[in-house]
Amino acid sequence: MSSNEELVIALPKGRILKEVMPLVRSVGIEPEPAFDDPDSRLLQFKTNHPHISIIRVRSFDVATFVAFGAAHLGVAGNDVLLEHDYPEIYAPVDLDIGHCYLAVAQPKDLEDDKDPSRWSHIRIATKYPHLTHEYFASQGIQAECIKLSGAMELAPGLGLCRRIVDLVSSGATLKANGLVEVEKILDITSRLVVNRAALKTRSVELNGWIEKFRTVVNGT
Repeated sequence: MSSNEELVIALPKGRILKEVMPLVRSVGIEPEPAFDDPDSRLLQFKTNHPHISIIRVRSFDVATFVAFGAAHLGVAGNDVLLEHDYPEIYAPVDLDIGHCYLAVAQPKDLEDDKDPSRWSHIRIATKYPHLTHEYFASQGIQAECIKLSGAMELAPGLGLCRRIVDLVSSGATLKANGLVEVEKILDITSRLVVNRAALKTRSVELNGWIEKFRTVVNGT
């Protein structure tokens, strides 16, 4: 990566994008008007800096784009970072946005079996098979993980499994689908992430942006 290459910032679609954009704008990066156009089908956007562009991708894909050097900076939840565990990623700043947590949930009618310390083997649907397996292994529980990309709450009712591990924000989705939370696994916030190789070859530039984000987050 040469220092005169375009700097690419990967941002996640959805709820986190709304939370992160005030920070992005506060550090002095303003995307082109199409970025805020709901009818735009663009995935890469110019900014007020001629050599900086923003790409908008799925939250799980931010880490992959940054790890493989297709993006130099990005924003990703620590759930995504721990699930992928890419050594190529450095996460220097907790942005204090995207607050939620990862939890185990099950149907209400399993009320008499909600103590994880009594489990020995479970089948569980999740978007986070690595995190889930590691968490239960640390407790001596064998977890058979079924990977789903969404609609996790349907799995127990349709007989795919008895329990799920999923993100919880308000808990409304669990309640609406007849599920109850059993145990919290991990608190989650979004982090500024950087490609380690780019940080070495473009240290002045990237450390400058890291410090700008840190300053905005700390309110100093």
